[in-house]
Amino acid sequence: MFSSLSVLPTDSVLGLIRLHAEDPNPSKIDLGVGVYRDAAGKSPIMAAVKEAEKRLVSHQRSKTYFGSEGDPEFLASIIPLVFGEARLPAERVVACQAVGGTGALRLAATLAAFASSEPRIWIGVPTWPNHLPVLQSAGLKIQQYSYFDPSTQSVQFELMKEALKQAKPGDLVLLHACCHNPTGADLTPEQWQEVADLLVARKLLPLIDFAYAGFATSLAEDRRGIQTILAQVPEALIAFSCSKTFGLYRERTGALFVLADSSKARAPILSSLQVLARTVYSTPPDHGAAVVRTILNDPELTAGWQGELRQARDRIANLRRELGRYGQVNRINFAALSKQNGMFSLLPLTKDEVVRLRTGYSIYMAESGRINLAGLRTSDMEYFIHSISEVTA
Repeated sequence: MFSSLSVLPTDSVLGLIRLHAEDPNPSKIDLGVGVYRDAAGKSPIMAAVKEAEKRLVSHQRSKTYFGSEGDPEFLASIIPLVFGEARLPAERVVACQAVGGTGALRLAATLAAFASSEPRIWIGVPTWPNHLPVLQSAGLKIQQYSYFDPSTQSVQFELMKEALKQAKPGDLVLLHACCHNPTGADLTPEQWQEVADLLVARKLLPLIDFAYAGFATSLAEDRRGIQTILAQVPEALIAFSCSKTFGLYRERTGALFVLADSSKARAPILSSLQVLARTVYSTPPDHGAAVVRTILNDPELTAGWQGELRQARDRIANLRRELGRYGQVNRINFAALSKQNGMFSLLPLTKDEVVRLRTGYSIYMAESGRINLAGLRTSDMEYFIHSISEVTA
C-alpha cells in the first residue's frame, strides 16, 4: 500500500532545532523556532502554570471525557481574554475547545467549507507558513495579496484594501489580531476601522487568528482590533491559542469562537462544530485547558500569570529598542523593528545570506529571513549585528 509514497520535505524551521543543538559554536544564536525564550535562552514553565498543575494533581478527581466542544468552564474563563469589554449577546456566541490555535484554525476552515458551496479565503502574504496548508487542506480556495514589504518594513495597506474590494460576498478574510507572524507589523487602529468597513460593505467573513494575546502592548490593547471588527460585522470566526500567552506549547490548548448573525443560528453552528470535531479528534485534550481555567478562576494565580506575561512582553520590547539603536545596517533598517510588535520580524535577507549566517556565523533563522527576537540576548547584539553587516555587505 505504501510503496508509492515518497519522502516529503519536513518543516524547515523545526529542522533548525537539530542543527542548532549539534552546533558546537559557543556563540551560536537560535532565532528560528517560534517559542518565547527568557534572558538565559530558556523557554520556562510559568510559575502560575506550575502552581495550577500542583492543584490539579491534588484535587482533580476524574479523567473522563468532556463533549466534543470541550470544557465549558475553560471556554467561559477565556471569553474575557478574547472579547474584553465587548458586550456581545451570549445567545449569538458559539465556543468550541480545539487542539491548539492551529486546531481552531482548521476547525474554522472546515466549518466554512462545510457551510459554503464556494469557500474562498483571502490571505495577506507573507503570513505564518502553516496558514496556507492548514486552511487549504480543509477545502478553502486561497486568494493571496501583498501585506508587507520587507525592504521598507511597512504594511502594504493600500494593496490590502484593493484586494478586499475584489472579494465576493461570503469570502473569508484571514486577519492577525496582533503580533503579526512573521513580520511583527500590525494594523493601526485607523486601519482596523477601514478593514471593518470593508468587511461590512463587501459582506465578508473575518477569520481572526489570535495567537499572541498580551505579547504586543497589553491584554486589553491586543484585542482592540477584534473589538473594532466585532462592533460592526454580523458574523466572525476567532481562533484563540494559549501556547504563547500561557507558555503551553506542547499541551495544545486553544479554542474557536463563532459570532453568529442571530440566536437562531447558534444551535446549527454548535451542532456542526460538534460533528466536525468528533470526526477529526473526537474530544480535545484537557490538561492545558484545566491549567488555564485554574489560573483564570483564582485571582492570585491570575495576577501572577499577568506579571509573568508582562515580563516576557517587556523583554521583547527592550530587545526591539536595543536593535533599533543600530539604525540602518547596509540595506536593513533595524530602527523599524522597534516600532513592531511581538516575537517576530522579517528581515530582507536572501536565502543565500540566511545560509551563510547559519554556516559561517552559527546564526539560525528561517530561510524567509524571519527572526524570533526572543532568541536574542543582550550579550548577542554586537555579534548579531556584526554578522548581518558582514553577510549583507
